[in-house]
Amino acid sequence: MRLGDVVPAPELVAPDPAADFLLTADAVIRVDADPAARDVAEQLAALLRPATGYPVPVTDSDARRDGSLVLTLSNATTSTGDAGAAGTASTAGTASTAGTIGAAGTIGADAPAEARSGRTGTAGTGAEAAEALGDEGYRLDVTGTEVRIAAATAAGLFHGVQTLRQLLPAAVESATAVAELWAVPGGMIVDRPRFAYRGAMLDVARHFFAVDDVLRVVDHLARYKLNHLHLHLTDDQGWRIAVDAWPRLTEVGGATEVGGGSGGWYTKDDYRRIVRYAARRHVTVVPEIDLPGHTNAALVAYPELAPGKIAPPQYTGTEVGFSYVDPADERTYDFVADVVGEVAALTPGPWLHLGGDEAFKVKGEAYTGFVERAQRIVAATGKTVIGWHQLAPAGHAEGRVLQWWGTNGDDPATAEAVRRGARLILSPANHAYLDMKYAPDTPIGHDWAGLTDVRTAYDWDPRAHLADVPAETVLGVEAPLWTESVTSLAEIEFMLFPRLPAVAELGWSPRATHDWDGFRGRLAEHGPRWTAAGIAYHRSPEVPWPAEPEIPAPRSAPAGSADREAGARQL
Repeated sequence: MRLGDVVPAPELVAPDPAADFLLTADAVIRVDADPAARDVAEQLAALLRPATGYPVPVTDSDARRDGSLVLTLSNATTSTGDAGAAGTASTAGTASTAGTIGAAGTIGADAPAEARSGRTGTAGTGAEAAEALGDEGYRLDVTGTEVRIAAATAAGLFHGVQTLRQLLPAAVESATAVAELWAVPGGMIVDRPRFAYRGAMLDVARHFFAVDDVLRVVDHLARYKLNHLHLHLTDDQGWRIAVDAWPRLTEVGGATEVGGGSGGWYTKDDYRRIVRYAARRHVTVVPEIDLPGHTNAALVAYPELAPGKIAPPQYTGTEVGFSYVDPADERTYDFVADVVGEVAALTPGPWLHLGGDEAFKVKGEAYTGFVERAQRIVAATGKTVIGWHQLAPAGHAEGRVLQWWGTNGDDPATAEAVRRGARLILSPANHAYLDMKYAPDTPIGHDWAGLTDVRTAYDWDPRAHLADVPAETVLGVEAPLWTESVTSLAEIEFMLFPRLPAVAELGWSPRATHDWDGFRGRLAEHGPRWTAAGIAYHRSPEVPWPAEPEIPAPRSAPAGSADREAGARQL
């Protein structure tokens, strides 16, 4: 690996070929006495132990300075110890204090203009460096004696760990110990995201996916520094989240899926488990309760919500736009308040997604009136509304975010909603919808928005995509995966990879780093990593994949290593 061969592309890279670090059996991780930082260190250790067979203990360090968190990986025989961790480290020939962006790490005149915007100059203290890195940025220094990650927050440390993961040989993804030289290329990376919101959506309503499958998707997001998981929890084919006040939603409404399968649903404890697991990986769960349309499963369970008060038949097809709750009945708003209230109480993140798309039979004032009242109900729970861009004509709610999924960048209604205060998440269906086929012969997926190969997923700019919308109103990007034709974890992964990293790079990397040829070359090196991790993926002909290497031979692991961290592969 070269230091810059990372996805998403880092903001600043300064290689030092003379400073490669070799991880050995006496490796140790030192970390600040901060619980959140310690947790990141434990996750790094859990990542390293299976493939290396090394014990990789985690110990406390006194290296924290002026608001920075510092995590150090070194070998016991060459470690500078805590004194070295708190002192200076030579990177690319320049000395820099721990937690400080010094001369080598300056985002200054030689950096891309976008990277420098509002953040020019050298930070002289740890506090200034931490502020410059922001909530999710990090600095990674690799020398011949250690690897150091500094950040202002545990999220930044975690993202730095994901970069370190990519700089190690692909065999680090192996679940069993292998013989390998665990080398990390020397130099420095200073990195932080372009957008605050970087996400993917998993539709668990059309086909239901078990908790462990969802956790695996969380891992995939975290690997590429995506920080939001949008769960589409309700639709015509199934209701997937338990609501105590309306138990038949899952008992009846959760018992179907596309094609006639038995469906399923998440108990509140299941949902809490997903939220906790994601939070540990610095991923925020965004629950979606789709209203007023896409509600057939709810109407089967509770006919009093239907306009005619008659239960419709269960639906296991894939058409849209035919179902809706009665916007003229007060009982509907009792239902909305109960459901939104219980889901909000389970969700520590700030967002609650109201859906709002394809309600073709709720028109004009009936639609906008429903949306405006539902927005107030969400606001009363303390959450901020996200909705598909069809919410645009409804009155603005404080902080409201529209998720734009169109295929034509000219959308006057959305632009007008932005002028009234809305912010945007960009998910153009012809670039970011990961249920679109790669090519005409892709065995699953759709093509109504076109074919989406890897270059199509990569070659667009979220800040410039939608006409008459100021760049600063774009919060970020999200890649939805609808599951009408996706039935298993292997199929989820096949549709995510290799396109998910393309969208992740759009969300994280400075626009100045955007380069298709460079990206596809970096992406190609991830094929062996996915193979080692057991991840199914599409070997797109656009990407110069290396020949699949033989996995290094297993090595004898130290006694007791087989019992360590049963969940290590979940990082």
